[in-house]
Amino acid sequence: MNEFFTVLVYQPVYNLIVFFADLFPVANFSLAIIAATVVIKLLFLSLSKQQIESQKKLQDLQPKIKAIQEKYTDDKERQSKEMMELYKVNKVNPFMGCLPVIIQIVFLITIYRVITQISTNSFGIDAGILYPFVSNPGTLSFEFFGIADLRVPSIAFAVLAAVGQFYQMKMLSQGKVKEKKESDGKDPDFATIMNKQMLYMGPILTLFIGFRYSSALSLYWLVSTIFSIVQQWFILKKKKTE
Repeated sequence: MNEFFTVLVYQPVYNLIVFFADLFPVANFSLAIIAATVVIKLLFLSLSKQQIESQKKLQDLQPKIKAIQEKYTDDKERQSKEMMELYKVNKVNPFMGCLPVIIQIVFLITIYRVITQISTNSFGIDAGILYPFVSNPGTLSFEFFGIADLRVPSIAFAVLAAVGQFYQMKMLSQGKVKEKKESDGKDPDFATIMNKQMLYMGPILTLFIGFRYSSALSLYWLVSTIFSIVQQWFILKKKKTE
């Protein structure tokens, strides 16, 4: 499994970052991370688009979901069956939002390993990992325009990444049908519970990682979130126009 991860994920990401580092002045590691992040986001552009559209459809289905919950409030089995049928008819996958998050975590772990490997190698490149067509830039620069050292945690990067992630999640909830008060005794559906948890747990996790680990991770997460916000804005604007 480790070999599978190394060949299919770690080595490509390592080479991608080194490739971009070689293109920038003084082998700038921060610019390489930004460029590599954009490339990774572009590779999964279609998947992210499906995830955003699926979440938007879930919001549009909220009135029907509430109606099913009220009609079968005493029959949880029938309620679940009707909900699954509703999702099937409208071609909505309530679990679609989890896959992009899993992918992002995988690449977060990968970039962490890349940073760790380069750091323990005195910020040099391991030529044995490089593909034949990727040039070795030598020692990398971990300075982010003299503002931050990517080898240590950065509170600013962590906060910006967390705020960006929170804003990204809130974008999807704009215009959402208002939910009934909790006092009505109705249980929220699974998708609603997941969305609420993601709204707060994502930013909290981002802050924890940002405060504890290298700011290079927060930089990756920040750029990834900004890219997602822009993509989400265009998709939602297009859907609203339609």
